[in-house]
Amino acid sequence: MEYIYAAMLLHKAGKQITEDSMEKVLAATGVAVDKARVKATVTALKDVDINKVIKEATLVTAVAPAAAAHPAPKAEKKEEEKKVSEEEAAAGLGALFG
Repeated sequence: MEYIYAAMLLHKAGKQITEDSMEKVLAATGVAVDKARVKATVTALKDVDINKVIKEATLVTAVAPAAAAHPAPKAEKKEEEKKVSEEEAAAGLGALFG
């Protein structure tokens, strides 16, 4: 996440998101810089309109509270539904953060 945060900070400051600028931001915050992840992040954001993405995300979060006011009817839970332990769930979350 810190790589995305660095990119967002650069964007908010009106700076160009480059490998060098991201490395400087990350190093300034004490993060051990992984050049491959920096390069992947810069490449992934190359053709992204960050302002558009932020605007769309803002619209989604604005709609969410309205949807919560009128929740959908709850489906009946099946007795055979498999329960996942906290350890199993946490192991799956590790993949999100590389």
